[in-house]
Amino acid sequence: MFHTSVIEISRSALEHNIAFINNMLGPQTKFSSVVKGNAYGHGIEEFASIANENSINHFSVFSADEALRVKKVAPNATVMIMGMIDDNELEWAIENQIQFYIFDPERADAAIAIAKKIKQAARIHLEVETGMNRTGCSKEELIYILKKIEQNPNDIIIEGLCTHYAGAENIANYLRIKEQIRKFNHLSKWLANQGISPKIKHTSCSASSIAYPQTKMDMARIGILQYGFWPSRETFIHYLNHQPEKQDPLKRVIRWKSKEMSTKFIKIGEFVSYGTTYLAQKDMKIANVPVGYAQGYSRSLSNQGRVLVNGTIVNVISIVSMNMITIDITDVPQTKKGDEVVLIGDQGNLSISVSSFSELSSQLNYELLTRLPGNIPRIIVD
Repeated sequence: MFHTSVIEISRSALEHNIAFINNMLGPQTKFSSVVKGNAYGHGIEEFASIANENSINHFSVFSADEALRVKKVAPNATVMIMGMIDDNELEWAIENQIQFYIFDPERADAAIAIAKKIKQAARIHLEVETGMNRTGCSKEELIYILKKIEQNPNDIIIEGLCTHYAGAENIANYLRIKEQIRKFNHLSKWLANQGISPKIKHTSCSASSIAYPQTKMDMARIGILQYGFWPSRETFIHYLNHQPEKQDPLKRVIRWKSKEMSTKFIKIGEFVSYGTTYLAQKDMKIANVPVGYAQGYSRSLSNQGRVLVNGTIVNVISIVSMNMITIDITDVPQTKKGDEVVLIGDQGNLSISVSSFSELSSQLNYELLTRLPGNIPRIIVD
């Protein structure tokens, strides 16, 4: 099967990042690998298999379909669904000991009913509302859920107590995050007074693990850091300010590459590609690369993007179309049709980073990565 681009997943880079994160978290905090959004565009199957080989045995996903994909490559790992699971998927989850969040009374009722039906306890995590105001049980809802659990003690195992912070990567949210921490600790003590002692407490993500170390608790749900990226520039600076060596300790796991599909000479004064957004200011040599917004290369990078060709950074010119970008190779005269074009990652001594993309296109690291289509082949390299 042929494709216009390939994504490489570096085993050694992921191994390096896992070691860094484990050291940062410390021995008392379990590392849950967050692989939602197709492992942030890296590919669930490829990424989870390497992580599992490197002693990661807990994975956090958003939905039941993602849980199934993880289980296929890491059958002995614990999988936790943080978001969507339909009532008709609960039976499969409970039978296969897939853990899942309870964030409203309706899901609690459905879980108890199905657990009772199949005579197997549901393994749940109580998500509490602390100020994110998205998902999470209020205290009144907790009272109802605890009463239901008390009435059906054989049908529910409370694995964890958790919440989600509303933007720990930005200092602008400092007071809001601190208030969320206070509320979580208050609810945790209140639950303990009700006789509820979950096996683990987990509230932390990549950003809060660095900026608010008290949030690491029993387990941290680590996403973007394991892929070699920082939640924000603020988080990176915060980390560096507490380190004697002022250098990035992470390695990028992903490398996205294509090739030159064709080359062409353009005369001064001619427009290139759709419309009139790019006018040649000199005689030029251009190349067309078979990747466009259908392949996850944002249209907002028109006349702004950068790629690597023969170890040289060159400009994306004119409009990013559905299946193609055009690049200026005037200053790389030796390049030819079929030569490698790096869209994200290293070539020679230079690198195109996702963060540089996001600055040009107003996209987050997370957004650009997760928009990489699932049908682009992901291959594991050393």
